[in-house]
Amino acid sequence: MTDDSQPAPLASPPPAKLLSYLRLFRAPNVFTAIADVMMGLVFVASLDGRLLPPACLLAASCLLYTAGMVLNDVFDVAADSRERPHRPIPSGQIPLAWARWLGFEFLVLGVIVAACAGFAEHDVPWPWRSGIVAACLAACVVLYDAILKNTFVAPIAMGACRFFNVLLGMSLDAEALDGPVTVVGFGTSHLLVAGGIGVYIAGVTWFARTEAKTSNRALLVWGTVVMAVGIGMLGMFPAVCQTGIQYRLEPQYVWPLVLFMLTFTILRRCLLAIMRPEPQRVQTAVKQCIMSLIVLDAAVCLLVADWPWAVGVLALLAPMLLLGKWVYST
Repeated sequence: MTDDSQPAPLASPPPAKLLSYLRLFRAPNVFTAIADVMMGLVFVASLDGRLLPPACLLAASCLLYTAGMVLNDVFDVAADSRERPHRPIPSGQIPLAWARWLGFEFLVLGVIVAACAGFAEHDVPWPWRSGIVAACLAACVVLYDAILKNTFVAPIAMGACRFFNVLLGMSLDAEALDGPVTVVGFGTSHLLVAGGIGVYIAGVTWFARTEAKTSNRALLVWGTVVMAVGIGMLGMFPAVCQTGIQYRLEPQYVWPLVLFMLTFTILRRCLLAIMRPEPQRVQTAVKQCIMSLIVLDAAVCLLVADWPWAVGVLALLAPMLLLGKWVYST
């Protein structure tokens, strides 16, 4: 995804060197990764009284997400030198070799920190699971950045990154929920919720494939449909697996209504872009879809936990919007 529009200058921007790193890291978007993991932790009630393991998972997610952003620019340096010379690496603000080392260093550290989370928790039957999920996430990051980014299946790899990021937050769960499918202790509800977020992001990625120029309407429609399928998966999981979770919203009527209202706001912006697929309209829709990920995470928290957890996740929009005034997010 590309967005070369520069944020309007404000009175007190960050120092130039710090701003270069924030742009390289796509700092506003890291809060969406935090929201995914927080939702996963809340979903399996792993934030009740435990500090170190959840903190390790949040740190690991930030490291892995940032590594993905850095390596994205490292592997794209030739194209960026022609098309986006103002970006940190092609402009010389951050040396290519240093950025490459930083990206892979963050990737390795992210897996190590995630592995520590599992072994720091005494009552987890799969202490190695957090490290394995983080390793899968790291593999998807490298596959996307180095090999798949310019192929049609790239959105699937991007969706897989989000899928594993949500599972990372769920990896401290002590037992699988009931359901027809269980994989390494992850129950049907785990897989549906993580899969719904992953499919949603795959749709966003397809929608944004040609956002820098006049987009192909068929691709925009396809991306919108895939996003709707992802949200639909979030709506399905209470019906598929109704045991093991104490719902705070009525799952049969209120929960689908909440998702419908969220879906309406997302699809409205997408439909406006489909009607007139100009770069500015498409980019605006993409940014709203990315921010809506935090809202979807907060909605899941509202369904399965007390409302302060949902408010806490939703509050991540504030630093995201603040940093977005200076730093491009795609």
